[in-house]
Amino acid sequence: MTQTLDPTLFLPEPEPAVVKYTVISVDDHLVEPRDMFEGRLPAKLQERAPRIVVNQNGHEVWEFEGNNHYQAGMNAVAGRRPESVRVEPFRFDQMRPSCYDPHARVRDMDVGGIWASLNFPSMITGFCGRVYSAAQDRDLGYAVTRAYNDWVHDEWWQQYPERFIPLGITYLADAELAATEIRRNAERGFVSVSLPERPHKIGFPSIFSEYWDPVMRACVETDTVISLHVGSSGMADIAPDAPTMGLSATLFGQLSLTAAAEWLWSGWMLRYPELKIAMSEGGIGWVAMLLDRLDNLVDRSGYLSNGYDHDNRPADVLRRNFWFCTLDDPSTIDTRYRIGVENIMVETDFPHGDGTWPHTQREIEKYWGHLPVEELRMLTHENAARLFRHPLPPVTLP
Repeated sequence: MTQTLDPTLFLPEPEPAVVKYTVISVDDHLVEPRDMFEGRLPAKLQERAPRIVVNQNGHEVWEFEGNNHYQAGMNAVAGRRPESVRVEPFRFDQMRPSCYDPHARVRDMDVGGIWASLNFPSMITGFCGRVYSAAQDRDLGYAVTRAYNDWVHDEWWQQYPERFIPLGITYLADAELAATEIRRNAERGFVSVSLPERPHKIGFPSIFSEYWDPVMRACVETDTVISLHVGSSGMADIAPDAPTMGLSATLFGQLSLTAAAEWLWSGWMLRYPELKIAMSEGGIGWVAMLLDRLDNLVDRSGYLSNGYDHDNRPADVLRRNFWFCTLDDPSTIDTRYRIGVENIMVETDFPHGDGTWPHTQREIEKYWGHLPVEELRMLTHENAARLFRHPLPPVTLP
């Protein structure tokens, strides 16, 4: 049944977009629904699963191990009137149903002209499962991690397997268990796992630690793409009294730059040349600059280590093993040849405040319409379909 949306909170329903491009968005989000964990944990743990509670302000929030986890206002604002958006918890009736319901999501994807979508978790999952991995009861945390993946498989991806790209999480507090969960998911068709950009920032060993070797091996052996989402390890360091929301959002690119540099210098891509890393929600404006800096390290300053040398250039590894995504990047899309057109993908970031829905088609035409058709096809869908092994419709545009 279609939910009636409060007209004081929501804009009028948009008209379906004129579809000029086949679009695969590699960075969207699902909001964990109220019933996500019902009946999905072992009986002895079920009562302690994450659950929705109503707090003293009448907000619906997630409770897990005695802590509350909120939906920040910009997390689920697709279709909202701009003046109605606040950085505060939401109730589910203040979100479009497509935030948490796969059937409604596909309807909204059709309205926006989106063929397929890869969806990251939201607040109670911490983008990469860090909330569950930090559970005091490790058995509970591991069980909730598996339950989340089971729900994504059963209730999200399998409802529309051609429209959703299956991305899972894993249990970060035990690398062997993490690898086991990656393999379990891969066996049933998952093609990506969300890992924290900078795990040492959220209490786990750094990416430079041998701790992560079982995870890297599992990803390579199952052809699982590692997806690194901005904010998965916390936001930028903000000065006291600074405007937190605006400054944090401004620094997304800086967060991705730092994470990409650390993963590159960790050496995992030298040990495992087939490892695939997808950077999410950081844009592409910083990538050409990073490539130039990496070449300078080889050709001028010589600050090389961790297996890199003149014959094994870090810039070449970045272009071989990393993919990047963008909402539009109108000023820096012209750096695409330096980055590699084959390494860039599009995102809509639904249902976040940055998102382009329902105007994604219009935005692509506005900022990328001048690009050669063969490049547009790569950016809008071919690169993503190849990386995530996802089917395309019988006819693709342009």
